[in-house]
Amino acid sequence: MAGRETLKGKVQTVLGLIEPDALGPTLMHEHILWDIRTPAMRDEADQGPEIDLCNCWKINYGQIKAPRNYQLNCEAVAATEVAEVVAFGGRSIVELSCGGLAPNPGGLAAVARQSGVNIVMGCGHYVDEYQDPANCARTPDDFAAEMVAQVFQGAWGTDIRAGIIGEIGCQSPWTELERRVMQGALLAQAETGATVNVHPGRHEDQPQEVADFIRAQGGRIDRVVISHIDRTIFDTDRLLRLADTGCVLEFDLFGTEQAYYRLSDIDMPNDAIRLRMIRSLIDHGHLDRVVISHDICSRTRLSSFGGHGYGHIFANILPMMRRRGFTQQEIDTIMIRNPRRLLTFI
Repeated sequence: MAGRETLKGKVQTVLGLIEPDALGPTLMHEHILWDIRTPAMRDEADQGPEIDLCNCWKINYGQIKAPRNYQLNCEAVAATEVAEVVAFGGRSIVELSCGGLAPNPGGLAAVARQSGVNIVMGCGHYVDEYQDPANCARTPDDFAAEMVAQVFQGAWGTDIRAGIIGEIGCQSPWTELERRVMQGALLAQAETGATVNVHPGRHEDQPQEVADFIRAQGGRIDRVVISHIDRTIFDTDRLLRLADTGCVLEFDLFGTEQAYYRLSDIDMPNDAIRLRMIRSLIDHGHLDRVVISHDICSRTRLSSFGGHGYGHIFANILPMMRRRGFTQQEIDTIMIRNPRRLLTFI
């Protein structure tokens, strides 16, 4: 069993502890083996058509209903897809399929062995709708004990240990259960020295609500990553106010280039707009509070099904950043230094 002193100064992957410098360029929010179908979707008899190049666009644009698009449990496909990270110059992936999203520690270990990619696994619970109904009776201390055990001993019935807490699910309005899970995550953060990743609700003020809550609870806000900024905040004032709290802002929908977003009535930004938002943060002194990723959680975003794949940031976005005036020091901070700091236990 690991402990705080064992983990301190190390990064914990699904294959064991590694030195922080071994992480290299890192994607901070992905799903490799997952099931993000809602419980109702999982019960539907019709899971939609098999995905091919003739229907992937229509599925992505909501013209064809295909629940099967939101599940992947094939280790062979996952390993082939993840290997693209290494092929294009990446080294590590943070996988955040926590409670409610069909976490598969053994499968992730197999994918890590086959692909050669460092995989850091999350723990905890996703939003209210996905949680076991029994969680409604649990206390923050109970959730904390579970997450501490997932980091120190092993997660989801295995001896494979988590290296980050999250993604901890929130929504707007925030439910009482989700608040208790968050309180548990902050208690686990204090005991383990791990970073917490937050899935915020789809309201432009909810990331700030979460950050303020975490600070009021005494959490280490500098070791809190708030995900999905690029589908939640669209104005500079909110963006900078959130960064001023000290949290890390994660732009994790790179590769989503269409305005259509099935989960909310927003105009999704494209990759160029994401880079403009990041440039604004850097220009205001927040370089050390930015990480990026794709948050792949549908088959149609994988190369095998006609999508951009896990290699997109390395193959396309980093060259675009250089063309648009980002320095190598800025790129290395976003891709290497910030992930290394956040994934190293303190």
